[in-house]
Amino acid sequence: MTRGRIVLLAVLVAGLTFGAFGGEYGTFDWWELKQRVRDERAAIERLTLEVDSLRREAEAIERDPATQERVARELFGMIRPGEILYRVETVKP
Repeated sequence: MTRGRIVLLAVLVAGLTFGAFGGEYGTFDWWELKQRVRDERAAIERLTLEVDSLRREAEAIERDPATQERVARELFGMIRPGEILYRVETVKP
């Protein structure tokens, strides 16, 4: 091999190494950032579904009498006239 080819090969190897490992955003950093973007997009999708579900539930509480009654019974222990409310409490030994 001539000296010029050795220098060219060394420069090529150094460039590839710098591209993979060097600089502020090397190839491995780029791969990591792409993975983080995918993770964040998945989190946004999950949160969007959760917000939609909560929005539907809030609308049902505002407009649906059956849902309003269920919430009143579950959260506030409300009963209709003539009903008897039983509360079961556990006793610690």
